[in-house]
Amino acid sequence: MMKAAAASGWDMPLLDSDYLATATFDDEALAGELLGLFEGQCDALAPVIAREGGALQERIDAAHTLKGGARAIGARAVADAAERVESGLRSEGVLPRAEWARLETVIQETRAVIARRGAA
Repeated sequence: MMKAAAASGWDMPLLDSDYLATATFDDEALAGELLGLFEGQCDALAPVIAREGGALQERIDAAHTLKGGARAIGARAVADAAERVESGLRSEGVLPRAEWARLETVIQETRAVIARRGAA
């Protein structure tokens, strides 16, 4: 299996297919299920992270959960961006705008890779 193209401007794969295959014991159905769950996490957690005036700990927890979900499937660019957002929220108490923009971008790019994978 090949690794997906690197995230724009970053030297890491959007979706590491080799990692995903290993994590799912080469079970394509399981991989598809995990990717679907990850997309659901993106839908549920991104708005929580972005919510201005939302409870800070809830936003930190959402970024942390997204980071873990991304790592579990080999979406390293999303995991790295979510970690940066989480760190910014923890240290500054506000959403780091540049890091949030990066997270939004790599989520979209990773979802496009997942969609192409499903269409193959």
